[in-house]
Amino acid sequence: MTNQTIIIPKELTKRGELIIIPRREYEKYLSLKRTVPLVKITAEEKLLKELTRSQKEIIEKKGKILHSLKDLR
Repeated sequence: MTNQTIIIPKELTKRGELIIIPRREYEKYLSLKRTVPLVKITAEEKLLKELTRSQKEIIEKKGKILHSLKDLR
C-alpha cells in the first residue's frame, strides 16, 4: 500500500485547499500533534526552565561549578 495525499484545489472547494490523506497517516498526525507542543516557548520561559533544571542538579549534587565565565565557551 502506498501513502497517497490528494490535494483538492481551492477553486473547487471555494474555501482553501482540501487535503485528503489515509486514516493511518491522519492518526499519526493527531498523535504527534498531542505530543509536540505547537506553541514555542519564549526566551524567558526557556531561561526559567534551565534555571529550574540547574537548581535541581545542584540539590542532587549533579551540577557543575563554574570557576569563571570562560568555562561557558
